[in-house]
Amino acid sequence: MTTRTAKDAGPPAADAGQGLGRRQQPQGRGSLRERLRYRFDNSMSRGPSALVGWLAVVTLVLIVVFSLIVLVTQLAPPTEDGDRPGVRQQLFNSLMHALDPGTVAGDTGSWRFLLTMLVLTIAGLFVVSALIGVIATALDTRLMELRRGRSRVLEQDHTLILGWSDAVMTILRELSIANESRRRPAVVILAPRDKVEMEEEIRERAGDLRGTRVICRTGSPIDVTDLKIGSHEDARSIIVLSPDGEEPDSEVIKTLLALTHLPRSGDRPLHVVVEIEDPASLEAARMVAGTGVVIVNKRETVARLIVQTSRQSGAAMVYTELFDFEGDEIYFHDEPRLSSGTYGETLLGYEACSVIGYAEADGTVRLNPPMDTPLEGRTLVVIAEDDSAIVDAPAAQAPVDEAAVVAAPVRPEPPSRILVLGWNERATSVVRELDEYASPGSRLSIVSEFGDPEVPALTNLEVDVRAGRTTDRATLEGLDVAVHDQVIVLCYSDDLDIQRADARTLVTLLHLRELAAADEHGRKPAIVSEMLDDRNRALAQVAEVDDVIVSDEILSLILAQISEEVRLDAVFTDLLDADGSEIYLRPVGDYVALGGDVAYATVVEAARRRGETAIGYRDASDARDASRAYGVRVNPPKSLRLSPDGADRVVVLAED
Repeated sequence: MTTRTAKDAGPPAADAGQGLGRRQQPQGRGSLRERLRYRFDNSMSRGPSALVGWLAVVTLVLIVVFSLIVLVTQLAPPTEDGDRPGVRQQLFNSLMHALDPGTVAGDTGSWRFLLTMLVLTIAGLFVVSALIGVIATALDTRLMELRRGRSRVLEQDHTLILGWSDAVMTILRELSIANESRRRPAVVILAPRDKVEMEEEIRERAGDLRGTRVICRTGSPIDVTDLKIGSHEDARSIIVLSPDGEEPDSEVIKTLLALTHLPRSGDRPLHVVVEIEDPASLEAARMVAGTGVVIVNKRETVARLIVQTSRQSGAAMVYTELFDFEGDEIYFHDEPRLSSGTYGETLLGYEACSVIGYAEADGTVRLNPPMDTPLEGRTLVVIAEDDSAIVDAPAAQAPVDEAAVVAAPVRPEPPSRILVLGWNERATSVVRELDEYASPGSRLSIVSEFGDPEVPALTNLEVDVRAGRTTDRATLEGLDVAVHDQVIVLCYSDDLDIQRADARTLVTLLHLRELAAADEHGRKPAIVSEMLDDRNRALAQVAEVDDVIVSDEILSLILAQISEEVRLDAVFTDLLDADGSEIYLRPVGDYVALGGDVAYATVVEAARRRGETAIGYRDASDARDASRAYGVRVNPPKSLRLSPDGADRVVVLAED
């Protein structure tokens, strides 16, 4: 170990002291020039207002300095009275020279005065040019901010849509119809997309929005700060769309977390409608969702619609009529005139409205209850053209033709044969729903070109699964399509893009039409197709398909309806659930005698005696006419005269 002496330690200590001395110089705070520069930089970073302020200071300094020079040196020429300008007059003259270059052209006097004013004018030119540049830049920046869509929306009682998908266009069209009676209605869209792009797409695809203003803003729905841009606390309702991507439900749940944890102003309750792609995410979504949040299970809802429409031709038109705002839709109404009677007595209580059930005070809904159910203290669930049509609506006056009433007992459905062509993530739910409705002994055949179909445990269906090209004519001929009662064509949405998947579906439908037409026994199964793009619906109609379900469109209709009336969630759930009452299109001959002429009120009464609620009629003569809704008419007036034909159908709410 080496020990240093005091002598040895001296120089280093001195060096250390010198080093410490250097560090203790004012260098730590910076020189006066550096400190002034630092403060100037900070002021300049405040934006255009600071720049304008500095230009004003520079202008003031120029005016004062040059005014002093002129006043002290007496350079200004005397006036006609022989007096020279005073302080105020000279300050004003200097201001004019600094701001208006043309002022110097009218100057007179000595060359020194003219040269002084010329220098002031040139300096003023630089200041004015800089001011114009600052203002132009500030306006440019502001316009860019407006184009980015980051300013807060100052709207009240509006509908807020969070996220972006193809469903936006259908929702906007439906909300524009619902908002026709509102004053200056508005829909706000907050999505992580460019504001200008969203506005251009809406102008191109949404069509006439009937006075509804659409305000687009760019932002992330999962960001609490961005949510405030859409004024969510003042919104009448909020629709959370499932975004594109690998994990859309995660984004939806994050958005729910942000919404439910943000404070709301006033007493307006939270009213949120959310779509969930994967049923496995439902539990997590329910844990996050608070009061006023309705969760729509997209996969299960579409699967139920496909199954419901596959069982009877024309059902899709009935559901579409009830789910959209065009034509007739479902309302809730308190009617003192009918509240003292029973449910069965209300069925002929309106001429142009159809009572289909009741709602309890707690929100519970019951469709097609027993006919002797008392309605006192309950709200009617009514199909009407508009809510205003229910108020003071007259009772049905058309007489019931007792001689024409048949009211045959309901016949049990025989075992059926079902063919499913194609497979996707919704197919498992479709098969499960088919099993709910099928009679014991029914058979299900599944043919798919892609994937490995996993069939859940079933009770009533015997299943046969095979691989095959569903667009191949020989494959379809080998399936003996005509012997099946139902054919469901599912799109390959898991394996192909939208247009390619729909193209394969259309090719399959064309083959099915030819095979059905060529059957020597005249057998023709009900064919139902699933489409991804609504623009392909018209092409499917060429193939004479009974019904076409467009997944995103039908979900959009449901979301728009529930956003306007939260109680409709219970109605739609009941309509699509295998338990309770569903929509059926049954032969008119089971209700009234054929070949005569009867009022629709007679059909309603015949359905009542069977424990069913009649809500419409299908005329078989118009079954192929798209302009007449394929013969389906929901909620016809009770006085409508009908000439029942054996192929006509009565649209009813009934148990299995």
